[in-house]
Amino acid sequence: MLHLEHSWSWLAVMVGVLLGARPSACRDLSGSRPNILLLMADDFGIGDIGCYGNNSIRTPNIDRLAEDGVMLTQHIAAASVCTPSRAAFLTGRYPLRSGMVSSNGYRVLQWTGVSGGLPTNETTFAKILKDRGYATGLIGKWHLGLNCESSNDHCHHPLNHGFDHFYGMPFSMMGDCIHWELSEKRAGMEHKLNVCFQIMAFAALTLTAGKLTHLTSGSWTPVVWSTIAATLLFVTSYSIGVLIVHADCFLMRNHTITEQPMHFQRTTSLILKEVSSFVQRNKHRPFLLFVSFLHVHTPLITTEKFRGKSAHGLYGDNTEEMDWMVGQILDTLDMEGLTNSTLVYFTSDHGGSLEAQLGKEQYGGWNGIYKGGKGMGGWEGGIRVPGIFRWPGVLQAGRVIHEPTSLMDVFPTVVQLGGGEVPQDRVIDGRSLVPLLRGAAEHSAHEFLFHYCGKYLHAARWHEKDSGRLWKVHYMTPRFHPKGAGACYGRGVCPCSGDGVTQHSPPLLFELSRDPSEARPLSPDSEPLYNMVVAQVGEAVEQHRKTLSPVPTQFSLSNIIWKPWLQPCCGTFPFCACGQDEDHSET
Repeated sequence: MLHLEHSWSWLAVMVGVLLGARPSACRDLSGSRPNILLLMADDFGIGDIGCYGNNSIRTPNIDRLAEDGVMLTQHIAAASVCTPSRAAFLTGRYPLRSGMVSSNGYRVLQWTGVSGGLPTNETTFAKILKDRGYATGLIGKWHLGLNCESSNDHCHHPLNHGFDHFYGMPFSMMGDCIHWELSEKRAGMEHKLNVCFQIMAFAALTLTAGKLTHLTSGSWTPVVWSTIAATLLFVTSYSIGVLIVHADCFLMRNHTITEQPMHFQRTTSLILKEVSSFVQRNKHRPFLLFVSFLHVHTPLITTEKFRGKSAHGLYGDNTEEMDWMVGQILDTLDMEGLTNSTLVYFTSDHGGSLEAQLGKEQYGGWNGIYKGGKGMGGWEGGIRVPGIFRWPGVLQAGRVIHEPTSLMDVFPTVVQLGGGEVPQDRVIDGRSLVPLLRGAAEHSAHEFLFHYCGKYLHAARWHEKDSGRLWKVHYMTPRFHPKGAGACYGRGVCPCSGDGVTQHSPPLLFELSRDPSEARPLSPDSEPLYNMVVAQVGEAVEQHRKTLSPVPTQFSLSNIIWKPWLQPCCGTFPFCACGQDEDHSET
């Protein structure tokens, strides 16, 4: 009888296997180390995605990630511009702690050939996971520095920060890469050079006239040197655009320049090819791959397949192409049988740029109901970003979390999942999202989050967990231009300090849980808890400041000024020309 029961139990097991009995909806994490795929858009507005409420730009692949995974609705960047936000993402620390902030107005690295960058003593999640046996790769945008003392010391290079493999732009996509009308630095430099040329030319003509009319005596040397200077200024003013393209708009594979300058219509296909190659090479071991899209930063380079296809001009075209790229990358996981063993995360480095306009054409993103945008340290539109996690069988599909979280949380989250240890020798501001994503925790581990613009604290939020209320206190806000507008139009980006901001004393207070658009500031008359909330947040700010230590700034003038001896070049600058990548097809 016992033998018969034993036989029936084995039969039941075999039937279950043959019928494909399903595992439980959420697997146990113990002993499981997933592959980790991190997808980050550039300058992407949270209001431009279908799953976050947009119904006019097609993002089916990002939406599918959200349907199959967990969506965060209060996901916050640590800075509202590229370089400091990405530094915080990689290290899990406010950028102020690593010196990746500015007090002089230059809030991102301005050139490839500068000595500023992510300090070598900072620990990225890539370093920790590499030590735990992960293959680590970065494909796309870096923008965290390259060299310190020579053009090939690579002190700030991704390979010096824990990545085994790098392919992409050491700098950033920008309008100047294609001599676009929306210029980051070319137009301003041309104007300054032209003014200097006119002054020097006038001086040369005046000195020459004085010599010819015998009104002045002495050597012709000042005339010669002023004429040479005027000629050099004239030539430089007309060639600066070409110099910028060669200096900043190039691709590298590891330490080797592969394309300088870039051929933009094939960049998308090259990036997708590199992603597929990395996944195939490392599919038999755990890997961490950070795909840092060049989309949707201006100048919105878009292949012909997607140009003119959206309802929102070139920005919409570029967004829909990026969504297609997301789909191609997810298909690669499917084809390699890695979908169920890979944690996928999608986000943006900060909000969309409202000032990216030419006439009536908008070339920056839409931040939905949230006020402000890129470059605005405290307003939600500049720092609230998409946050989507997918891990089939582990994370419950279709779940939405309305708790405050941060891009800095990705650091401890992937370190924990990869079997690493969070560093104990420094302050880590991120908190692991694993309990929240798994449903083991009801609330975010963050009670307070602090919002900087450069080195200046503009705002702070308090999540009052007992009541569920979410408060936001603003100490400074940018002055919009023109008055009454919703951004700093005509100025590129809003300033962090000085005459361009308004200091609030008493501070502005909003209750984001009821007023996410920050449209109705509260006062002691309208909110009985006003004084208590402002005092509580003020005390948290003081405690936070006690954890800060002085560090060398990476954005000092000496660190952000272009240095010719630091300029990478496959040749002798400015005669840089190479194209080692073989794929000349257009996607």
